[in-house]
Amino acid sequence: MEQSADDLPLMANTSHILVKHYFVDLDVCFDSQVITGIIVLFLNPVSEHERLAKEACPVQPSKTCKKEESESLSHAPPVRCCLSNTRKEYPAVCTIGENDTSTKYEHYGNNNRASGNTCSESRCDRGNHGSRDFVLVLDCCDLSVLKVEEVDVAAVPGIEKCMSSPWPGEKSEEQRSLSSEMLSELVALPDSPWKEQLCYYTRCSQAPGCGELAFVSDTWSLQISKPGVEMPSKFPSVIRICYKTTSQGRSVKWTKDQSGRPCVYTIGSPINNRALFPCQEPPVAMSTWQAAVRAAAPFVVLMSGENSSTPKHCNEGFQRWFYYVTMPMPASTFTIAVGSWDEVKVNPSRSVRSMDACLPLNMDFSRSLMQECNHKDYPCRFSCPEARTQALIPHRIFAPRGLLNTCIEILLPLLPRCLEAAHAVLGTHPFCRLDILIVPPNFSSLGMASPHIMYLSQSVLSGRDHLCMARVCHEIAHAWFGLAIGARDWTEEWISEGFATHLEDVFLAEVKKLSLEETKEQNELKALIRYHRLADEVRNSQEELQILRPHGENTGEVSESGASIVRHGLNAEKTFMQMHYLKGYFLLRFLANRIGHGTYLSFLRKFVNKFHGQLILSEDFLQMLLESIPEQNKHGLSVEAIYQTWLDPPGMPKPLLEESHTLQANRLAHEVNEEVSKWIQSDRRSRRGNRRKKQRAEEFDGKIHPDQLVFLLDLLLEEKSLSTKTLRSLKEAYKLNSHDVEVQHRWCELVIKHKYTAAYKDVETFLQHHQAMGVYLYGELMVNEDGRQQELACRCFAAVRDQMDVSCVKVVGEMLCE
Repeated sequence: MEQSADDLPLMANTSHILVKHYFVDLDVCFDSQVITGIIVLFLNPVSEHERLAKEACPVQPSKTCKKEESESLSHAPPVRCCLSNTRKEYPAVCTIGENDTSTKYEHYGNNNRASGNTCSESRCDRGNHGSRDFVLVLDCCDLSVLKVEEVDVAAVPGIEKCMSSPWPGEKSEEQRSLSSEMLSELVALPDSPWKEQLCYYTRCSQAPGCGELAFVSDTWSLQISKPGVEMPSKFPSVIRICYKTTSQGRSVKWTKDQSGRPCVYTIGSPINNRALFPCQEPPVAMSTWQAAVRAAAPFVVLMSGENSSTPKHCNEGFQRWFYYVTMPMPASTFTIAVGSWDEVKVNPSRSVRSMDACLPLNMDFSRSLMQECNHKDYPCRFSCPEARTQALIPHRIFAPRGLLNTCIEILLPLLPRCLEAAHAVLGTHPFCRLDILIVPPNFSSLGMASPHIMYLSQSVLSGRDHLCMARVCHEIAHAWFGLAIGARDWTEEWISEGFATHLEDVFLAEVKKLSLEETKEQNELKALIRYHRLADEVRNSQEELQILRPHGENTGEVSESGASIVRHGLNAEKTFMQMHYLKGYFLLRFLANRIGHGTYLSFLRKFVNKFHGQLILSEDFLQMLLESIPEQNKHGLSVEAIYQTWLDPPGMPKPLLEESHTLQANRLAHEVNEEVSKWIQSDRRSRRGNRRKKQRAEEFDGKIHPDQLVFLLDLLLEEKSLSTKTLRSLKEAYKLNSHDVEVQHRWCELVIKHKYTAAYKDVETFLQHHQAMGVYLYGELMVNEDGRQQELACRCFAAVRDQMDVSCVKVVGEMLCE
């Protein structure tokens, strides 16, 4: 497929070989702003039988497919490893996470480190083409790779215990043959001994090296080969990569928190984690991981992990944190944050319910339920009776010291209610715990969900709790849609964001315990606000960015090696668009209205139970939905019709244009329209200088709903002119500075549009404290061609530029013609 400059390439050859497990060992140095790392990759070649099976049932393997897959693993070509004459001593009992690894890499066997990127004498090909060497291609960018070596897993004492075949007592050719199969069997272990499996992964990761591998890197990939190895099945099954991050790395953000203390976090940038560690980025490369992270003692390390890590003291004032994940996930979901965060203590009255250790998975009891799951074997919460009834999972909140009181006041009471509401709607929480971190002000969005950890912008803590509640509900929804169920083709972003936006409203209604009538009214008003926002994006964006399925009929297809592209993945402007959020939301709203909300939510729960732990395309969701609807109720709905109306064309879908007229009749919207009319009349009287002015009724000011205030400001923004006196009265009447950033942003737009100089300070404050939300305000300041406004834009940008997210810098820089 053709690739443009703003497409993100996914280079990993996942059709040939897959990473099944990562062992990551990191040292975080704030003085040099470098993360030094060792990553051990446990690899499994994709057999021809598996490749054919994937083509036959790529998304939801039936029981027959799962059986064939299991058989293909047991009959796969043996995985190669090498034997070393030197064995390293290991403790007889391995406690997960307790065994440290040294930052001095020399003890891994080969002491001769590569001083830079190296490669074999002739450039290797990426696949098997007769006599040419096989090349493992990893997604990698902005990293300094120091050394790549093969790991001698046969040197690990006790590894034979995971073998199903007998292990000879004496070293022999038979033992060598068996040792070459041990990694296949380790990867294929069932979920019940997962602690033992992690223990073996830890031991294998610490085994000595037995030969360096040739490697070469380019802009987007790291290519590794072993001379003479021509097939994936002959490639080393465990390799160790020594590397360090670089200052220009786009996956890692070094900055300061709101209290001025240094911190670093992964930012979920368009290039994902390839500038944090070499990995396989395509979503089909599902893997487990475990990570050991060392940082200076005052710092707290938070990460995607099933365990709430307790730091272990190391030498020289450092602490070591250990996390692990047993649910296979795409590498892009790995998240890490290191800083001087303080924990927001949970109210003691709720601590028993919320802060218990993760419920143990009684796999013996739940084994009979496992046939309900269509994913690969792992300790699945959906098959655990205890987890199914756990409405409130353990949760913690971390924030900079200066925001602790705000978190206690706003976020802490909301979180349990939102978690319980999500469980009431969708059932089993896919993950056993949740940490929430309030990230620095340069974070590029209002929130980001990863396994077991959620980032929230400080912006959601502004004003009252309305926006915070909505955003927490949105990110919690991603636990199901985006994480437990992911898009097989990243260009179908609506599968994650559209569902989260729609479920955000459903969860909110449950949190607030709204009646059916209240739910209908508030959701209609929200839909009307989103309609205006979507219409604005359609008017002001390129048509190709308005398509929810940009690959069309080729969605989900990859090259022979498994490489693909994410269409527009490097387009910085797309980072701040909400097309997939809004258009996807309206599609789901349309479907729910057609089949009935109760029926739709009941179906959604069934869909989650069937597809959790898997990757899907739009077709999988739409096909199952339509199959669940009686023929007489389909009203002409079909997968192809939905493609042609909603997913494939740009612009506003026709059913949405038709619904917009109905939304205007909403009672809450009608109240706002009446209030706007009063403001406009008041403004006109003020302009005429009528001394016998009529006082505007103020009884609506105190009871206005937050969404009504947002809609009111949206309508006032459509007015060509408003007087200074009207703007001043508007700010005083609604106390606009005390509301959330959705309201404040619209107020800033009014200030800029009408050149209300008395409130320019509000704009400056907003741009400094809400950097992601303020991106398009820079454009508004520049488009007016007003010298004072342009000077304000340049001054604010200069003050925050060095700390800004790279996407924000690019977009704002273009607006300011830099």
